[in-house]
Amino acid sequence: MKRFTSLAAVAVLFAACEHPPTQPVQQISASQFARFDALGGPAACRVPPSTVDGFASYQPFDLPAGYGQRIVASQINDFTPAAGASGDIPDMITLNETGPFAGRFLYQTHEVGAGGAVTVTDLRDGGTKLVTQSADYNRLDGIAWTPWGTLVFAEETGGGLVYEYDPATGVVTPRPAVGLRSHEGLRFDTQGNFYGISESTPGPIYKFVPDRRGDLSSGQLYALKVLDASRQGAAVWIPIDRAAAQVNSETAARAAGASGWGRPEDIEIATSSGNNAGGNQVLYVAVTSENLVLKIDLEGDEAFVTNYVHDVPGFNFPDNLALDAQGNLFITEDGDPPPGNDIWVARRNGGGAIERFASLSDCAAEPTGLYFENGSHTLYVHVQHAGGPLSNDLTIAISPE
Repeated sequence: MKRFTSLAAVAVLFAACEHPPTQPVQQISASQFARFDALGGPAACRVPPSTVDGFASYQPFDLPAGYGQRIVASQINDFTPAAGASGDIPDMITLNETGPFAGRFLYQTHEVGAGGAVTVTDLRDGGTKLVTQSADYNRLDGIAWTPWGTLVFAEETGGGLVYEYDPATGVVTPRPAVGLRSHEGLRFDTQGNFYGISESTPGPIYKFVPDRRGDLSSGQLYALKVLDASRQGAAVWIPIDRAAAQVNSETAARAAGASGWGRPEDIEIATSSGNNAGGNQVLYVAVTSENLVLKIDLEGDEAFVTNYVHDVPGFNFPDNLALDAQGNLFITEDGDPPPGNDIWVARRNGGGAIERFASLSDCAAEPTGLYFENGSHTLYVHVQHAGGPLSNDLTIAISPE
C-alpha cells in the first residue's frame, strides 16, 4: 500500500465542496445527442495553432451541424503544471460517477513511461490537480469508476498492474489479484464483476469475480473461450490459476485455452457512466488490428460472441468505445497514417452499420479516451499527440448546441 502526499490536496478538494455540482454544458435531452447527419468523409488535414494563445478558439474536430466543441483542459495550461513531464499523453477518461458531487471531477491517466500520473480536472470551478504519481507507474492507460465509489487505473505494459485509489482517504493500493498483463479498457457490471483485456496478439478477454463484492484484493479471474474456431458463437469463461494470474495472466489464459484476438484495446458495457439503456449485460470490445468491434452477450458463466462492426470501408483501427444513454456505440480510430482519426457511431439495433460522427483535422494526432457524461449531455475525448511542435495535448467536450 502506498500513500502519496499529492493525494491530500484532492481529498481536501472533495471534502471542501459545499455546493452540488453544476453541469458544464447546457442540459438537453439525451436522445438529441445521436441525432445528426453523418459526415461525408474525413476532415482535411489542417495545421494546429503555433502559439498558446491560438488554442483559445481552436476547434480540432469537424462535427455535424448543431454540435459544438470546447477545450476543457490542455497539456500546456493544465496537465504539465499539475504533473510536470508526466502530464504528457492524456489517455483514458472517467468521471466520479457516484457520490454527493457525482459528475464534477474528470479523471485522466497519462500514458508516459516510468513516472506516470493520474490527474483530475474540476469541471465546475476549473483547475487541474495531481491525483497520484510514482516512478513505479509505467504507461498508465485504463481508468474506471467503481460501483463502490473508488477509482481503478492500470498500466498498459507487460506485467502491468491495476491500482485502486480511494478519494476519501487518498490511498492507492495495487490489486494484483485482478491479473498482471498489458491493460487498457476496464469496466464493471452491476454485480461488481470486473472486465478487461490483454492488449497483445493474440489477446484474451477477462472477467474478474471478487470473493467479496467491492473488494478487489482477492477473487477468481476468468478468460473467455469461444467454442467455435471462428471465434463467434457460444463461449464460456474458463478459470485461471490464481497464483499464475498474479505473475502473467496473459500467459496463464493462453495455457488454459482462452481465445485471442488481434490487439483488443477498449471495452464498454452499458453500466458505464450510468448509461443503462440497451441492457447492462452486453460487453463491447474494440479489436484494433483486426478492424473489428465485438459484441458479447453475457449470460452468467456463459457468453455469446458476435462480430458486431467489421468489414466497413474507411473504418480502421478501432481503439476506444463509449455508449450513450440510448445504447448507441461511439468508436474512435487510432489511425496511422491518416486518414483514420475519426469518431464513428454504431446505432443501437443498427446491425453493426456505422456512421462518421466526427473527424480530427490535426492529422498528426489521434482521439482517445472516449467517455460520455452520465445522461449523455457531453462526450469527452482527448486529442493525443496534438498541437504540432507545441505538443499541446487536449481534452475536448463535444455537445449539441
